[in-house]
Amino acid sequence: MDVPPPQELTQPLQVPSKTLMGPGPSNCSPRVMEAISRPILGHMHPEIFKIMDDIKAGIRYVFQTSNPLTLAVSASGHGGMEAVLCNLLEPGDTALIAVNGIWGERAASMAGRYGAKVTTVEAEVGHDFTLAQIENAVSKHRPHVLFVTQGESSSGVYQNIEGIGDICHRYGCLLAVDTVASLGGVPFLADRWGVDAVYTGTQKVLGAPAGLAPISFSPRAQRKIFERKSPVKVLYWDMTVLGDYWDCFGRSRVYHHTIASQLLYGLREGLAQIAEEGLESVNRRHQECAQRFYRGLERLRLQPFVTDTYKRLPTVTSIKVPDGVDWREVVAYAMKNYSVEISGGLGPSANKVFRVGLMGYNATPEKVDLVLEVLEKALKASGWNRSKL
Repeated sequence: MDVPPPQELTQPLQVPSKTLMGPGPSNCSPRVMEAISRPILGHMHPEIFKIMDDIKAGIRYVFQTSNPLTLAVSASGHGGMEAVLCNLLEPGDTALIAVNGIWGERAASMAGRYGAKVTTVEAEVGHDFTLAQIENAVSKHRPHVLFVTQGESSSGVYQNIEGIGDICHRYGCLLAVDTVASLGGVPFLADRWGVDAVYTGTQKVLGAPAGLAPISFSPRAQRKIFERKSPVKVLYWDMTVLGDYWDCFGRSRVYHHTIASQLLYGLREGLAQIAEEGLESVNRRHQECAQRFYRGLERLRLQPFVTDTYKRLPTVTSIKVPDGVDWREVVAYAMKNYSVEISGGLGPSANKVFRVGLMGYNATPEKVDLVLEVLEKALKASGWNRSKL
């Protein structure tokens, strides 16, 4: 052999235990961890098909939809964004992207790569969109697809979706929504609100490992996909084939790719835990934890980045970095001394904020108090003194 066996692989695998209080991934429950340790099965085994059917039912529940074309893409939440835009946009279509953070920016980049004419409606980082802003942009640009992020995790902004679907449908437009950071922390009613395409990630409130992207398309969106003038650009994202693998159309299941059986186990159990607790209770738990965290920030005299309370995303809170504090030192201290992850900003919020995630298994009063305690100690270690504020 020209390349010898690497010495690194002669050492035992080392994986530390950490408390993941950033914007994701979050820690999984013991039940989910036990599930992913079960035996691997083949991607066409009947037992796997049964688990996939269970997952479809769970995804319909968390999205509050009866859409037949509902499944989980084998990719991160980012792959869900790719799948939505790749299926709904053809070359020459107009895509209107609501941009108030990094995820709108990413969606605009993706839409352009699929040949769409990209237009944007923009809000300042830390702010949401009004229905008037949305309607003005839709009526002006007459897009084929409007893309909106419900939970902009780069800044911690919550976008109310109710009413946007009605606007889109008046102008013959499909509504696509990113719920990666928001689903389970705030209400989401896909059918009632007229959402045509929605996706999320498994690693946040759903409480499973990263690697699958639950996704759902309305009958309107499904017609668009099946009536395309050109094939979906990427075979891996093509819902006309992937939908058959997940038995969404009542036809025979066909091979699409080798799905990771253990990720299915984890997602199935994460969804089962949400179903057992109840969506309303899950939403309430996350909102109560967020309120507890806001009160703690007030005691510490730290300022949330999002000033208007109704615009704050309960699952991911952004906190202004105090003057004179190096955010990198704070984050590093928390990890080194307490194995607690606190994140910095991302995209437009980089170097401006800390970001703390309270999601899924980590959305408990105990974890809220822990991250507040660690954040205070880490800030003091960096030279911050709240008594001087």
